[in-house]
Amino acid sequence: MVTLEKFLDPLPIPAILQPKYRNKKEPYYEVRMRPAYQCLHSKLPATLIWGYEGKYPGPVINVRRDEKVLIKWENHLPEKHFLPVDKSFHGLSDLPEVRSVVHVHGARVRPESDGHPEAWFTKEFAQTGPFFSRKVYWYPNRQPATALWYHDHAIGITRLNVYAGLAGFYIIRDSMERKLNLPQGNYEIPLLIQDRSFNPDGSLFYPRQTEPPNPQIDPCITPGVDGDTILVNGKVWPYLEVEPRKYRFRVLNGSNHRFYRMKFEPRLPFYQIGTDGGLLPAPVKLEELILAPSERADLIINFAYLAGKSFILRNDAPSPFPNGTPVDPETTGQIMEFRVVLPLQQEDKSSLPDQLLPVPRLDQGLVKVQRDLSLVVQRDEFGRLFFLLDGKGWHDPVTEKPRRGEVEIWNIINPGFVSHPIHLHQVQFQILNRQPFDVGHFTRTGEVVFTGPPELPDPNEQGWKDTVRSTPGEVTRIIIQFGPYTGQYPWHCHLLEHEDYDMMRPFTVVSKKCKK
Repeated sequence: MVTLEKFLDPLPIPAILQPKYRNKKEPYYEVRMRPAYQCLHSKLPATLIWGYEGKYPGPVINVRRDEKVLIKWENHLPEKHFLPVDKSFHGLSDLPEVRSVVHVHGARVRPESDGHPEAWFTKEFAQTGPFFSRKVYWYPNRQPATALWYHDHAIGITRLNVYAGLAGFYIIRDSMERKLNLPQGNYEIPLLIQDRSFNPDGSLFYPRQTEPPNPQIDPCITPGVDGDTILVNGKVWPYLEVEPRKYRFRVLNGSNHRFYRMKFEPRLPFYQIGTDGGLLPAPVKLEELILAPSERADLIINFAYLAGKSFILRNDAPSPFPNGTPVDPETTGQIMEFRVVLPLQQEDKSSLPDQLLPVPRLDQGLVKVQRDLSLVVQRDEFGRLFFLLDGKGWHDPVTEKPRRGEVEIWNIINPGFVSHPIHLHQVQFQILNRQPFDVGHFTRTGEVVFTGPPELPDPNEQGWKDTVRSTPGEVTRIIIQFGPYTGQYPWHCHLLEHEDYDMMRPFTVVSKKCKK
């Protein structure tokens, strides 16, 4: 473990990416994935990262609702990975070691622009995966204003490519959001929270199983990776100097495996105004916030009347969550520091409205299909843990074939001890409830026997979501309207080591006329 001083470096603010050109129909971007050396802490030597435009995190992509955007994602990465690649599953030994594909997480797009794990490509598109069909992705952005994010999604190495630095914000804006007069400009700040470990020379440390079950498999994938330092916007334990006024923070948990349960020290209440898919109906006052990997929270924090004070954003979530090892309060128990030391530049005329944006509820009366989908942990032929959705792997035949436009309820059954963040591509959904069940009875018989009444989601979960925390010992119910496009998309656990092996499944949205 490398010991680093906390709150030594200022928080970096990611740059805004500008289009290469803009015509009457759509702006066109080119985004290069390339290696670079970046200072992640002023007392560390520069660290080799892989970044979009050579930056970790990548630049922010700002778009307008209904604005059609073209992006060419270009792979300028080397042929060999600098992190340990396990080639023993998914037929990875037959694939190029370094491959990439970009998924804009939460975007409603056609399947050929979704970032399918097997639509990967190598440098200059010299080799491509079986689902690759286009070099330039098309994003219609037909969805409400919200903070999405883009990250690598290549089959079998997502965990490594994201850990290397391939992640960034993609923010959709619209006129309804502008009318609310929320903090903006320098007072709206993205916060990408991740954990990492370092070698003494400043390079990223990513573990391998120290005793692989088969000595011929080395490096060997681990069931989950937690770093011993926390980074925000690519800086270890940074600080942010703020004015005594309202700020808007777009917070993303971009970690591979770590959950965060955040609160301020000393106490400082804050307001959540949005979730993964957009604004909530009304602000929710909070003193702590839980974010699973890939979840986002849109927050308003008011520093008015707090001039001269400092606040540490703390984390007390065990890992794995919620029943794992407690965090070290001196390291992973701290995220960043806010210092209210800047003079007020001008009167704060921004608002925190009592009402935000109505969220129409999906009609359960329209539901024709309910699916019971269990989360399964098994061991492979080498004794390694691997993770499955409904007992099936990525390459098993598609079993979920919802019809376009139809509404379904998915009952996600978690008999384990770990909370899994479940993400569906293409759609935003709503959480109905969570309900405890008899895990032992389910394990013996496969029958769900409930042990208590259903519980509504927390108030700050009652908006549009693309990722849901599936809590141990509970059935988590979500309601989804599929569409607007047909085709194959993934759904998966967003613990990236689980996703890579093998907690990811395809689903296919079919037309209403199609026979299932």
